[in-house]
Amino acid sequence: MLSEKKLFLFDIDGTVALGDVLLPGAAEFFQEIKERGGQFVFITNNSTKSIADYIKKFRQMGVSTDPQNFVTASTASASWLRQHAAGKTIYTLGTRSLIRELEGHGIRVTTDPDTQDISFVLVAYDSELTYKKLTDTCRILQTRPVTFLATNPDLVCPVPFGYVPDCGSICQMITNATGQVPHYIGKPSTDMVDIALRENPFSKEETVIVGDRFYTDIACGNASGVETVLVLTGEAKKTDTMIHTYSPTYIFDSIKEVKKAWKN
Repeated sequence: MLSEKKLFLFDIDGTVALGDVLLPGAAEFFQEIKERGGQFVFITNNSTKSIADYIKKFRQMGVSTDPQNFVTASTASASWLRQHAAGKTIYTLGTRSLIRELEGHGIRVTTDPDTQDISFVLVAYDSELTYKKLTDTCRILQTRPVTFLATNPDLVCPVPFGYVPDCGSICQMITNATGQVPHYIGKPSTDMVDIALRENPFSKEETVIVGDRFYTDIACGNASGVETVLVLTGEAKKTDTMIHTYSPTYIFDSIKEVKKAWKN
């Protein structure tokens, strides 16, 4: 039952916030989770911000958080790279914030396409994207024996006026040009859930993922063996045929409605 959940794994964009605006009921929900002895962790495929950036963002929205409240595409990518690419050089198409985050985890990163010992190419949602970055990435993929990685498969990122292209759309352009398809590290991979469960004293049965996308949030829960809540404030709509494909455990109109159901 939803009322028995203790560990809430929230997506951010389209689930608890749109841009820099917190959705109604979200702040109160976070507070009540803590008051009832639970924990909330944001698991986001957005790699444009570091954890420090997110702490600042939530503070500006009136919510106090600390590093333990976040597992991002950046931290999940760093975890994957430490395990599978230790000591290797990673060419990264992403924001300066992402690069700082990876370097902070000891990852060897370059943004110079002429670096000699590149072994991996990592593509992320890049709000600082230029055509030169795309060209350099395509050149490396077509002229070197490298492994193609990406932080997340999301096609669009919700913003107050609608949507903008996300990492999945950037990767589609690169795939169309090179014929190469990346291995995605973020949701729906189980890595973020695994990290959150390791760092918190709750079982899978006490855990729930709350998100707005079938093919990342809900698919991640299904792969992880964790119940899921779909909210309709982001990409997914009640009329989507994917409801039957991914079968979220619960569906609510908004985070405010999730809070009401959990309290009851």
